[in-house]
Amino acid sequence: MQLICRKVLLLFLIFLVTGACTIQRNPVSGNQRLMAYTWSQEVQIGQEVDKEFTAQYGLYDGEHVTEYVDRIGQIILEESHMRREDTDEQFRETEFFFRVLDSPVVNAFALPGGYVYVTRGLLAHLNNEAQLAVVIGHEIGHVAARHASQRAMRQQFGQIAVIGGAILGQEFLGIPGEPLLNLSSQAAQLIFLSYGRDAERESDRLGVEYAARVGYVASEGAEFFTSLKRISEASGQTIPSWASSHPDPGERENNIPRLAAEWEAEGFEQTIRNEDVYMEMLDGMLYGENPREGFVQNSQFVHPELEFQFPVPDGWNLINERQQVILISSDEDAVMIFRIDSESGSARESVQEVAGQEGMTLNSESETQSSGRFDAYKADVTIEQDGGNLRALIYAVEYEENIYRFINYTASNNFQQYETDFEMVPGQFDALTDPDILDIAPVRLEIVRVDQTARFEQLIPDPLPMGVTASELAIINQVNLDENIESGRFLKFPVQ
Repeated sequence: MQLICRKVLLLFLIFLVTGACTIQRNPVSGNQRLMAYTWSQEVQIGQEVDKEFTAQYGLYDGEHVTEYVDRIGQIILEESHMRREDTDEQFRETEFFFRVLDSPVVNAFALPGGYVYVTRGLLAHLNNEAQLAVVIGHEIGHVAARHASQRAMRQQFGQIAVIGGAILGQEFLGIPGEPLLNLSSQAAQLIFLSYGRDAERESDRLGVEYAARVGYVASEGAEFFTSLKRISEASGQTIPSWASSHPDPGERENNIPRLAAEWEAEGFEQTIRNEDVYMEMLDGMLYGENPREGFVQNSQFVHPELEFQFPVPDGWNLINERQQVILISSDEDAVMIFRIDSESGSARESVQEVAGQEGMTLNSESETQSSGRFDAYKADVTIEQDGGNLRALIYAVEYEENIYRFINYTASNNFQQYETDFEMVPGQFDALTDPDILDIAPVRLEIVRVDQTARFEQLIPDPLPMGVTASELAIINQVNLDENIESGRFLKFPVQ
């Protein structure tokens, strides 16, 4: 799950793959080949990582959406290699799970053993059920072809970047991201494992096959890859971060209709689009970042749901995740990590729990107050490590029923440069009282059926909510701004 923002600090130290290898059957080809895991191990890994991953990133809270995606997933699964009569029983009896992640990022991926994920951001960029069927089929293809086990077999060692494909060496501040992100090394290895282009092309082929065998218009899948290309161009990237190891979207635009035509020539009639049913599912779905979970306004990070705010210093980049907020300096050599501490009973206990860890040298500690009224505690520590020590300010605040903790750190020789910001951010943690912000509502998709023929740009609502642009709106509708829209067509408009 690219999930996911380029300027992220945290990284994982990935384990050396030293487990015993095994000769296993590939359900797609039927051939025996060397794999890193047995199928039962893949299922177990999928179960364990799924629990970590859903806890870390969260599932979309919309029962009708999750039930819809699961239903389509199960339909596609029945036409896959995982359910065919000549497939080994261990594969045919494996249960699959289809999840919708609460993320605005356009992403889909699968874990070994039968776990398939799509984001609400991806769903917003599709126009019908046929497109979804191809995407889900693609991810089932990864599982069926056992691409993760094959890739792990070739993966010797190294670091795998997390959160949107940022690749940062361990020399950058030197603190492993694992304990901060609460994902195991194995979870990181499997979730962010990139497949080779041959594996991606195979999954494209399988996704088209599975959708076509059900009767979906599999060529529709090309429209989604056109959208990916437009997202890439709009963001200035060559390809979207989640697809960094995938074939170029332009290549897939051409290949998918060709593959669909081949299945049609084999006698598989493809007539199902189900645009109206798909649009009904999308109606009212959350779109973009959810402001209830925090956003930056006037150099303040505000959180309407938890009713707090704190300043964002000039030049610092903020990444808002479900379980933490990360601030990164403009030179990417200092970081602040903000989280709720659900284990400690006081600000003092929260700070001392971190400061007392092995390798920490306490320079000073004291009671204080945030914004002059909330009990707080802080400690200045040095973190000893090979290659240069780090220095951190650990600061916890007691507010309402929670303990909020900042861990702000940089290389020791840079600490003086960032000390003012390190003190200012938690020191100005405060209650959020602005009623307009406290009452802010998320943006949701409204599905309309236009009753006139007009250019798309003439149909766009004015004003658009919370940073949504006309170009972005054209992309999610798979149209151009100057394109004529025929009366009766469904369009997706964000409303707030």
